[in-house]
Amino acid sequence: MTMDSAPARRHTGQGGPGPAAGTTAVRRAQAAIHPPRGPEADRARPAVRPQRVRRRGRVLPLLTADALAAVLTVAALPAPALPAGAPVPVALLLAALHAQAGLYRPRLAPSALRELPLLAGRSAVLWCTVAAVWAAGSGRALGWGVLLSAVCVMAVLTCAGRGFVNQCLRRTAVRRPASALVVGPGAGAGAVAAALHSRPEFGLRPVGIADTEAAAAGEGGPMPLLATHEDIRRAVIQNSVRHAVFTRPPEADERTASLVRLFHDHGCRLWLADPAGTAKVTGMRVACPADQLWGYAVQPLLPRPARPLERWAKRGIDAVLALLALVAAAPVMAACALAVRIGDGPGVIFRQERVGLYGRPFTLLKFRTLRADAHEAATRWTVAGDRRMSAVGSFLRKSSLDELPQLWNVVRGDMSLVGPRPERPFFVAKFSTVHPGYEARHRMPVGITGLAQINGLRGDTSIEDRARFDNHYIDTWSLWQDLWILARTAASFFRFRLGGS
Repeated sequence: MTMDSAPARRHTGQGGPGPAAGTTAVRRAQAAIHPPRGPEADRARPAVRPQRVRRRGRVLPLLTADALAAVLTVAALPAPALPAGAPVPVALLLAALHAQAGLYRPRLAPSALRELPLLAGRSAVLWCTVAAVWAAGSGRALGWGVLLSAVCVMAVLTCAGRGFVNQCLRRTAVRRPASALVVGPGAGAGAVAAALHSRPEFGLRPVGIADTEAAAAGEGGPMPLLATHEDIRRAVIQNSVRHAVFTRPPEADERTASLVRLFHDHGCRLWLADPAGTAKVTGMRVACPADQLWGYAVQPLLPRPARPLERWAKRGIDAVLALLALVAAAPVMAACALAVRIGDGPGVIFRQERVGLYGRPFTLLKFRTLRADAHEAATRWTVAGDRRMSAVGSFLRKSSLDELPQLWNVVRGDMSLVGPRPERPFFVAKFSTVHPGYEARHRMPVGITGLAQINGLRGDTSIEDRARFDNHYIDTWSLWQDLWILARTAASFFRFRLGGS
């Protein structure tokens, strides 16, 4: 990825974002915006450490409202209906059902009434489950009247509680809006910025328009127009930007795709607000009602990597399975190490820099497959039949046994068991400029195996096909899919291949 280091300019543009915003409001907004300064202003600034997305405190209040609704519903039932300890499992089950439906996901314009069909459906599922478990355990069934009353009361209480929480959070957002950048070309980005200016209830205060297609930085109406990657980086740092609103999918071209890593590294949440209403979003799965930004369809981008519970579960499974695999494979790894030492000389483990999650480099471990006098360059592509590869190395590469040391990378947290295969920095930069969507592979932890690999895309195969499979894996990711890929990999682990990855 190439960064343009052209000096940024201060901007003092006047005017309004649109007819809906008055001149006074625009000037107030301008006064709070800090345009990016020149390169000398950043020299004394320490490097920004990657950080987790900072969320508004929405999940905990919603969980509290849901739990309170569950407790009140159980309390409203006739006395002998359920045991005294029922509110706790009922509240936990309700939270699980709402999480599965995406009802705790970030929203710009949450509405409890629009969620009411989902709330009622989850309430019905919950009480049917409770009735079935109670009948199986106690031999007594809940009457149809009691069951219907419980469903209705819980739906109403949950909707009311969520409405109250949404109202409180909306007021807080108006008082303390978060800085945001609008990312996109032309009038579409200006229209979205104008909507954010004129509608403070969405809680986002635009501080600039990032248009990588602009000829040069300048004035984007009432706020700076940022044309280079360096300008955008400075604006994010100096304005403490926490939200980036794209007006078209980031994978639309490599210039906007390269901004995804920048925003992730600075803890920004990503949104897509499509002014035309025609964008096809691939980085997300929507299970809750579509959100809107003053009439524009808006949805959170890349929610799967940002969901902490699933990420922790994936990380826990990786660590446990990798440790077990290291113990189980210890005899095989010892035999491989001995074969490499006897056949090819000292230097059993090969170390190489690879690119991981959000473009962060790490040291990848493999058994050495090239002869001792050969050197695996960081800018040379390894293909099948490489004359630098010994007989032992060829066997390890075809059987994938050379990748067993990467289990230690998984234990350390550099990699996952399942994910896009990591590549060298030289090739990442090269492929990112040639193949659309390649940069988006790095929104998920890299892995030992992946969807592309079990479909035969290893070694000297199509990079475009690999990127497409990797992005499809990320877009449709689930723990079950990881287990399915691991099972497919285990079944074919000892089959000889035509080349390594």
